[in-house]
Amino acid sequence: MAKPNTLFDTTALDNGRSPLADRMRPRTLEEYEGQRQIIGVGTILREALERDEIPSMIFWGPPGTGKTTLAKIIAETTKANFVLFSAVSGTVKDIREVIATAADRRKLYGERTILFVDEIHRFNKAQQDAFLPAVEGGTIVLIGATTENPSFEVNSALLSRCRVFVLEMLGIEDLVAILRRAIVDKERGFGELGLAVEDDAVEYLAMMSNGDARVALNALELAASTSKARNSSNADSSNAGRFPLTPGITRERIADALQKTHLLYDRAGEEHYNVISALHKSMRGSDANASLYWLGRMLEAGEDPLYVARRLVRFASEDIGLADPNALVQAVAAFQASHQMGMPECNVVLAQCVAYLARAPKSNALYVAYQKVQRDIRELPTEPVPIHLRNAPTKLMKDIGYGKDYKYTPDFDRLEDAKQDYLPERLQGKKYLD
Repeated sequence: MAKPNTLFDTTALDNGRSPLADRMRPRTLEEYEGQRQIIGVGTILREALERDEIPSMIFWGPPGTGKTTLAKIIAETTKANFVLFSAVSGTVKDIREVIATAADRRKLYGERTILFVDEIHRFNKAQQDAFLPAVEGGTIVLIGATTENPSFEVNSALLSRCRVFVLEMLGIEDLVAILRRAIVDKERGFGELGLAVEDDAVEYLAMMSNGDARVALNALELAASTSKARNSSNADSSNAGRFPLTPGITRERIADALQKTHLLYDRAGEEHYNVISALHKSMRGSDANASLYWLGRMLEAGEDPLYVARRLVRFASEDIGLADPNALVQAVAAFQASHQMGMPECNVVLAQCVAYLARAPKSNALYVAYQKVQRDIRELPTEPVPIHLRNAPTKLMKDIGYGKDYKYTPDFDRLEDAKQDYLPERLQGKKYLD
């Protein structure tokens, strides 16, 4: 029985091959696109790599920006043993086994081990603590990858022993270069197919991939696999045994591929900011119905619920503040619940929070007050702490006047009797919050 004549059945799109995004993973820094701020010539990481003095580090950035790829390139460049470890399925016992093996390799062969921990923010404190002795003693070089702020998700002891590098969403130019390489690469990409992809389609895919190379390559692969090859009945015999000719991949086919992999929602571009702005302004305007609609637009399109939750926490203080202090309690609870539950379970949690914030009374007094503070700190000299407010834990400090004449408020029956200045002399009488 003859096989259907489609792109999916050609060697370059064989079911037995790994996904295009995996095949096209850069193998050297020369192939690596983007992140010039951390691996460009003269950067700290580039120089450390050239000196073969790689520290333990945390890569923090959005999905598809090259965190795993960069770790693998570092391991290959330094000729270190590379161990990939998932924080989703790994246990403390697994960690200890990896560290024991790394210690043996170091002792017997003088070989270093780079332990790459994907989604390190998913490890609890006990699991993270298990890395400490090995990192401190040099048994392993730890490279953790996270999409979450490591200040909150990585414990301070481990974080203090690692250098944090921030990876940014890939630019459109970077994604265009990645896509064009995949189209022409005969070994790992679609070069053997002579795949024709319109320039407009490449630019559109790069723009709509949210700075995520994986999304871009997956959509390209889906568009290619669903493109019909030239009907075999129209092919002359001289073409037998060769790859079938393919029609051009258009912008419309790319859009169709994106819709099949995820709702078309530009999380990195203008539409992303338009929708979050619409949510923010709808809540500020106390329109709960519109607020719920814009929330749904984001969540159903695959937006990170924690991104939304963080914005709600900010809104609770910036736009509501002291008008309803319980708004912050509601927003923080929604963030914590979303972190623990994830989608789709947390959608109603966020909906509850959005409705509460929309209906709450509004005040931006705190936001305005803090802006005034920021301006004074930026534009005025750094003022010394008034001497009566300084702590005096030693005799010397007491002798030179630290804490002298400070009025301890609980000692006074009336608050006005304990009145004293708390701002520096230059700012006395200044009012930030009306």
